[in-house]
Amino acid sequence: MRHFRFTPLALAMSSLLAPSLLLADNDDGADKVETIVVTGTRVAGRTISDTAVPVDLVRSDVLERSGTTELNQALSVALPSFNFPRPGLADGTDTIRPATLRGLSPDQSLVLVNSKRRHAAALVNVNATVGRGASAVDLNTIPMGAISAIEVLRDGASAQYGSDAIAGVMNVRLREASDGGSVTLGYSFRDTSYKIPTTDPTNPFLANQTEPDATWGIPGNTIKRSRTDGKTYTLSGWKGFELGDNGFLTLSAEYKDQDRTERGGWDHRRQYPRLSDGSLDPRELTFDRFNAWYGEPELEQWTLFANAGITTDHGKWYGWASYQNRQATSAGFYRPANDSRNVPEIYPDGFLPLISPDVDDFSAAFGYEWDWGEWQLDSSLVYGYNKMAFTIENTLNRSLGPASKTVFDAGGYKYNQWVYNLSGVKAIDVDGLASALNIALGVEARREGYSIFAGEPDSYRNGGVLIPIGQPGCTSPTEKQVEDNGCATASGSQVFAGFRPSNEVNESRTAFGAYIDLEANITDEWLASAAIRAERYSDFGSNVSGKFASRYDFTDTFAIRGSVQNGFRAPSLQQQNFTATSTNFVNGIPFDITTFPFNDPVAIAMGAKELDAEKSINFSLGAVMRFDSVTITVDAYRIDIDDRIVLSENLLANTTAQGVALRQFFDELGFTDVGGGRFFINGVDTETQGVDVVVNWSTITDTMGNFDFTLVGNYNKTKVTRVPETAELAALDPAPTLFGRVNVLTFEKGNPKDKLGAIVNWTQDRFGATFKATRYGEVLAPGTSAANDFTLSSKVLVDVEGRYQMTDSMRIAFGADNLFDTYPDAFPINLNTTGATSFSNYSPFGRSGRMLYARISYDF
Repeated sequence: MRHFRFTPLALAMSSLLAPSLLLADNDDGADKVETIVVTGTRVAGRTISDTAVPVDLVRSDVLERSGTTELNQALSVALPSFNFPRPGLADGTDTIRPATLRGLSPDQSLVLVNSKRRHAAALVNVNATVGRGASAVDLNTIPMGAISAIEVLRDGASAQYGSDAIAGVMNVRLREASDGGSVTLGYSFRDTSYKIPTTDPTNPFLANQTEPDATWGIPGNTIKRSRTDGKTYTLSGWKGFELGDNGFLTLSAEYKDQDRTERGGWDHRRQYPRLSDGSLDPRELTFDRFNAWYGEPELEQWTLFANAGITTDHGKWYGWASYQNRQATSAGFYRPANDSRNVPEIYPDGFLPLISPDVDDFSAAFGYEWDWGEWQLDSSLVYGYNKMAFTIENTLNRSLGPASKTVFDAGGYKYNQWVYNLSGVKAIDVDGLASALNIALGVEARREGYSIFAGEPDSYRNGGVLIPIGQPGCTSPTEKQVEDNGCATASGSQVFAGFRPSNEVNESRTAFGAYIDLEANITDEWLASAAIRAERYSDFGSNVSGKFASRYDFTDTFAIRGSVQNGFRAPSLQQQNFTATSTNFVNGIPFDITTFPFNDPVAIAMGAKELDAEKSINFSLGAVMRFDSVTITVDAYRIDIDDRIVLSENLLANTTAQGVALRQFFDELGFTDVGGGRFFINGVDTETQGVDVVVNWSTITDTMGNFDFTLVGNYNKTKVTRVPETAELAALDPAPTLFGRVNVLTFEKGNPKDKLGAIVNWTQDRFGATFKATRYGEVLAPGTSAANDFTLSSKVLVDVEGRYQMTDSMRIAFGADNLFDTYPDAFPINLNTTGATSFSNYSPFGRSGRMLYARISYDF
């Protein structure tokens, strides 16, 4: 359906990876030029090889050497501890997917654009995926054509940049061009096959499969399926214009039209009620059982980006603006014809509900740089806005019966952010120091707003139509249901009930911060830096962060570096105020199950408190070695985080022992219409350790061209050392679990425990090629018990691309991402009870298979 509508590793790796990735290819064999970075240091002219902390710098041309136009996906290959799992069947998370750095939460990495804080998405990830409970920046709102390079600081930096910079900082540097331009047309599609376990091949349903591209592998009870789908067209470009004699305006645009992919399995469930004589309905043998949309969403996306600057006699004016509209469609689980949630008069063969978010994202910035005596000053104002509105299609509200609509406006949420910065940098001579002392001072004021808006009444209300006794969903009625002559059904649109007026919120907060940052060479060999930052939030209070980093160069070929710091992450407005309600049934009686904000009376009764900031202590230690054209970096880190904010388990007042105790607890407090809920809470402590190793070298040959080699490795381990509890719930017998084994194991084993990568880039005359191999280590897809745990074994993905410069202006490229069509291990049938989820959402590289692509570019 289409709408127009301590074991630190990331640090070292950064510094080593950057030199090779950043430098332009030189066909004439000239030496590569050191690259200046602006992230992690406020010293002008600092190069990537002499920083006190590791920084990756990934150039735009490196990002473009793949078949994807998604920034998150391109970075997941270029950076060893950056992962982009690409979950499916996860509501809005299918459209705005979270990425992780160092195995931490998506909201524990700070994103900057031109060194200014980027706004977060309005979406809160509330489903069972990596990043559950987080609301993070959507990097895919920035088109690659607008990017000059991305700097990734793999070190905590709250003392320098404020909240969220626990795992690291990503700084997107925008293209600044006053002339020239380029336009690129790209096309890609998936050409793939995969195998998945299924049921007993003697099952009569299997003997009557109808899809021509599926073959049944009787030995081992597997299905082998071939697919050609996911066709994607991308048109992108950028153009530079002069602004006066000393200015530039760079315009970038991108249009993307993507078809969905489908990697589900064969639905082995019975779809129709048995006939009156007990026999199968004949439709069981002709029904298309590949009925899931489990894969990449259908998507249409427009993006515009403008970046400008003009230098005058007194300073420099600068600014940028962006807008993106993303219309996506993904799906929920198929409702069979005999499902109690179906209305056969509307969908005689069942239905697949579709979730179609419409996302609008806007940003604008305006600033001025000038000199005041010996101070270099910068003043800026940045605004960001993100809105996600849900339309639910091909669905129904069961409680309205045959009169139900099939398309609903379900409401959504909005987030906005204003940030004002004033900073100054000055270098002063200090006796005894080998260099000038660089002093940076700054203040920041930030206002954030978050709101939820309700959907149309039919998307959330209960129309009162009952399921007749004897029909699916009402075959064992209670005494009250017999008295009512039917069983009540859930409220609202199927798969995604609309936000109710009682869910509507409109909240805001302010934050003010000030920092001082010092950096200097104590001796010619010893570099040291220190920073301290104080912040005050209107909703949760104050925080002070500090950092000390140092580097010592023993020789021109060997240096050590390290840092120690404390950091923090403020609770997001989304975590403080998100609320949504659905209906569950206990003994046939409907109850509201709600995600409560912490200040709701029900949440307070369960022990919820005002959310506080997460606190971290970061340690890193690394070495840098350079031997002619070879660079080696090894960096270890340890990150201890206290009071991580998490979304609690679903606390249900059901028929289990815990549920009965909870039901009594709610009744005694007068919450008789509450069937349970969940809420955000501080209280998870974790220890993360890791190490990064990066080896990089370049070779120039007389006859075979130029080669750049990069080898990267990452090992990462997280341990949960404390889980939350409240006195109110701990007093129940048995006490409900607030953060259970699935969520604990997601923190500990939901990301690869190791990742290895090799990148080879070759150029000669008009030809070029890139080879990438990435090995993802083991990942655990946790179950509710050890018997249901599923380990995803390590996998290697290979990407290749060939390029040819046809003329001075035109070039073409052909390639394959995931050349050998590698998939994660498929779920056994007992963990895929609907047939829809053939592969785990914990797979670090998704489950889309081989992608073939071509693109043609024209420079002007």
